This record gives sequence, C-alpha cells and structure tokens, in this order.
Amino acid sequence: MAVPKQRQNKARKGRRRAGQLNKNNIANVQTVKCSNCGETILPHRVCPKCGFYKGKEVIKNKVVK
Repeated sequence: MAVPKQRQNKARKGRRRAGQLNKNNIANVQTVKCSNCGETILPHRVCPKCGFYKGKEVIKNKVVK
C-alpha cells in the first residue's frame, strides 16, 4: 500500500479539491421555504426578504410582503 513521504499542507489540499465540486455534491445546495413569506432560502439562516427566522423577527426594518 502506498504511503505518502510527506504531509500535504492545507493550501495544496484545497487546490486539489477545488475542481471536485460536482463530485462532492457541493454544487447541489438544498433550500427551504421561509415560514413567514414563502421565499426560498438556505437552511438555518435569516430570510433576507422579511428578516424572520423560525417564526420570529430577527432583523428589524424589513418590509414584509
């Protein structure tokens, strides 16, 4: 079995993995609907349209449509 002679640093590892987005399914980002306005957003994040998170207003001065 092959054993590496030296450790690869983080930068080299990142450059090697940079072209593997589709292989690791990073490109397939899942989205959820906002419970307040119904806009599609990334999970576990405040809605940029209305400022709500888990049914509570987190960011004020947003216009609710």
